[in-house]
Parts: sequence; structure tokens; C-alpha cells
Amino acid sequence: MAHALGAGASVSPSVGTDASLRKTGFKDHNKLRFDNKLWITLSSVNLKSRYSSTKYQFKVMSMSVQQAVRSKIPVQPLELENANEPPLNLYKPKEPYTATIVSVERLVGPKAPGETCHIVIDHGGNVPYWEGQSYGIIPPGENPKKPGSPHNVRLYSIASTRYGDSFDGKTASLCVRRAIYYDPETGKEDPSKNGTCSNFLCNSKPGDKIQLTGPSGKIMLLPEGDPNATHIMIATGTGVAPFRGYLRRMFMEAVTTYKFGGLAWLFLGVANTDSLLYDAEFSSYLKDYPDNFRYDKALSREQKNKNGGKMYVQDKIEEYSDEIFKLLDGGAHIYFCGLKGMMPGIQDTLKRVAEQRGESWDAKLSQLKKNKQWHVEVY
Repeated sequence: MAHALGAGASVSPSVGTDASLRKTGFKDHNKLRFDNKLWITLSSVNLKSRYSSTKYQFKVMSMSVQQAVRSKIPVQPLELENANEPPLNLYKPKEPYTATIVSVERLVGPKAPGETCHIVIDHGGNVPYWEGQSYGIIPPGENPKKPGSPHNVRLYSIASTRYGDSFDGKTASLCVRRAIYYDPETGKEDPSKNGTCSNFLCNSKPGDKIQLTGPSGKIMLLPEGDPNATHIMIATGTGVAPFRGYLRRMFMEAVTTYKFGGLAWLFLGVANTDSLLYDAEFSSYLKDYPDNFRYDKALSREQKNKNGGKMYVQDKIEEYSDEIFKLLDGGAHIYFCGLKGMMPGIQDTLKRVAEQRGESWDAKLSQLKKNKQWHVEVY
């Protein structure tokens, strides 16, 4: 990073946007801003979050900006690292946990088609989870197909680490796209067919209660046995949720049990620049950890593929196919998360590339699955 502070200046790790700072009780004065990244002198930080009674301990020291960039955020409680197995189905649909909405923030810009929200939920530390797991949400009201019964559970990938966005193990975050139905004949929105749960979540307000089940899922757990492993992450839209959790664990949090030194490579496919999710966070990792993180975007409405068509994630994969195949041959893990419709195009691309390399894709895929290198969660 080219900028430098005056000699002896004390700085804290990058802590997010003005809006997020106001929400967590950080004061607005004595701010330093570089490259759209907010920095704060430690003397001005109220380290007591209003979501938790925990005071975070930061060491005050003189350091260069480069050192400050790389200093990670302390997390607790550290016993969340102790479990040998992931927590599974602690709360079931018949006896869900009542959690509280902390915040709902729109993630996308004005030119994005549709609305996607970042929703922080306070579970009080009672519904612990691991990165890559999902929560179930039961929206209020009755199931129209089963009068008198509650709605079915909707699953959402968790978009935070086990410590949550406030680093105290008491919250979880979801990345939710509001599902809206437009009548094909009139072109007008039909609220009666809109997504029940996504609209409930995106419309919720701080303090609202929600019914949680789970956590569930093992297929997308981040394998941490080798901290120097390569992880290739391919997401469309809100499918980026589990990868945000992985990347915060790798690059943002001071987790003594997992010191990542490998390569994380994220491919994110969305419609346009305004639709990018968590872009500032990912871009900051790119600056701070250029040897350990790569970030490629496929913007279908703004970029063209080599044939002049729209750029989708499979086109980006094809662009880097030689490198990806070599990494897979070397033991890399590959993850796919997003809408079901993403997989056929990706599989076709991988098959074509394999054949061009003189390999059988079916045999290769079988081997990847056998080696537990292949992780898919689509919905």
C-alpha cells in the first residue's frame, strides 16, 4: 500500500464502512481514509459493541500502514475452535430457536436487477455453526398448502464465520436476494407469488424475532487439515455466502488454530458492477494478501466472453482452465455455490476442457469426488 501515516501514528485494522461503524458503536471522529478503506485511531474507538458485553482487547502500538493492514481482528470465545465435529441440527422445525434481527442492509447498488440484503441475526451463542453450514428459517404465518401448519423451512447458507460479524460468537449473517414474481403477461409484480421467506427477511427490522433451525450441512465445510491448501470458489449471486465466511476466517480474523498460508481463488458471477456482493471486503484481501488471494468477476451484462457473448462464470473458468486443472491435479479443493442452473454450463465447460487436454472428465470428476476435493451446494 503506497500511503503512509505520520511517524508514530496508531491505527487499528480496517473495520468497514461508516454505516457499519455507526451500527456497532464506533465513533465517527478521528477517521483516516485511504482507497475507500476506513481507518480509525485507536483512541477514538469504542470497543464495546452494543450487541455484546464483550470488550475486545487491541494492543496500541506504533506501526506502519502495511503492518496495520495485515493485523487481524481478535475473536472470541476461543472454545468455538474446540469441537471435533460440526454442530448439526441443534434446533429442529418443531422446536426452532427464537433469534433476533440485528440489522438488514441492502448490499447492491441502484443499477442491480433485484435486491440483495445482508442480514445479521443474534442467536446469543446458542446456535453455533461452522463456516459453510446453513440455517433454516421458518417464516411467520401458515402454510397455504397445509392450512393450520407453519411454513416449510427455507435453507440459507451462512455468510459469516462462526464468530459472526461482531467477532463474539453470538451472531450469524445471511445473504438474501428478495424473490419477486412478475406476471409474464402484464409485466407487473404479483405480490401473492413473491418469495415468502426472502421478502420476510429483507423486510425485517432490528429487534424482530425469527424462527431458526439447524445448523445443517457438511458438504461445504472448509477443510482445515492443511492450512496451505488451495481453495477454488465458484459462486453466482448469493452463492457467495459461504465463501465470505471462508475468506473472513482466512484473512480477517486472528484464529490461532487456523493460520491460512495457501491460495484462495474466488470466481463471482453477477449481472453488473452494482450487483457485486461484498466487493470492498474481497478487494481489500486482494491488496493485503496478493500472494494468497485471487478474485475474478464475471459480469454478464458488462463483459463479453471470447466469442462475443455474455460473460458467465464458466467463461472465466475456461479462461483459466489450464491453471485450474493443474491446481486440481495438485490436490486443490473446488467449491460451487449458487442457483442450480449454474452447474450444467460449468460441467460442459470442464468436460470440453478435459477432452482438449486428452483427459476423461467423468474419470477426473470421479477421482475429485473420491478425494473429497469436489464440493457443490446449489438451490
